[in-house]
Amino acid sequence: MPAQYSEPAMVACRPVDSPLRALGSRLLRGLGSRCRLCARWQAEVLCADCRAAFVPTCPPQGEARGLPVHAALDYAPPWSGLIADFKYGQACELAGPLAALLAQALQPGLVSGAIARPDWIVPVPLSAARLRERGYNQAWELARRLAPPLGLRARADLVERLIDTPHQVGLDRQARERNLRGAFAVTPAGGPVLAGRSVALVDDVCTTGATVAALAEALRRAGAGDLQVWVVARTDRR
Repeated sequence: MPAQYSEPAMVACRPVDSPLRALGSRLLRGLGSRCRLCARWQAEVLCADCRAAFVPTCPPQGEARGLPVHAALDYAPPWSGLIADFKYGQACELAGPLAALLAQALQPGLVSGAIARPDWIVPVPLSAARLRERGYNQAWELARRLAPPLGLRARADLVERLIDTPHQVGLDRQARERNLRGAFAVTPAGGPVLAGRSVALVDDVCTTGATVAALAEALRRAGAGDLQVWVVARTDRR
């Protein structure tokens, strides 16, 4: 299947907001950039040496609430800081490198059949209010970059977040579950597309699994088939 993805009209990473800033960005790209980990000047946001030094050779895998979870990294320094910058600090330039790390972790399993190839890649949605606040959905920024190199399809208009839940950081499992009851639904466009289809849910981090479990419940009600979770990082499974 050729690489393809669908990008509906929605907020993406905010572009530069003036011709002067745009010119400055082009000049800086021509000079290269500093690696976000070691701060050396080179061509990439994350240099090859740091990727080799900090990326585990055996990516963490396991389950969360009965869902198979595949991750590129453990949620620990230095990656936890980079993911926080990407998610909360407008560091959109990290979307490509983080998606590439996840694709690299998934590729061998997809080729061997150890990881089932999904019919659709679906990002965990943000509420409209949170999307306006943040300016972009970090899960979609990952998903839309992840799909083409893996020869898969991604769409951001198949599910929606109905409830603007409080920030989940620091909450235990029970509190997260309470916040997320009824938070997600399959959209009218998503119903026919997802019925009987396998889905990989994409997000930046899997912590307790409450978010993906709540979204999986909505997908199952709509008749979706096999579900799995793909994340850049997962927290300590103990």
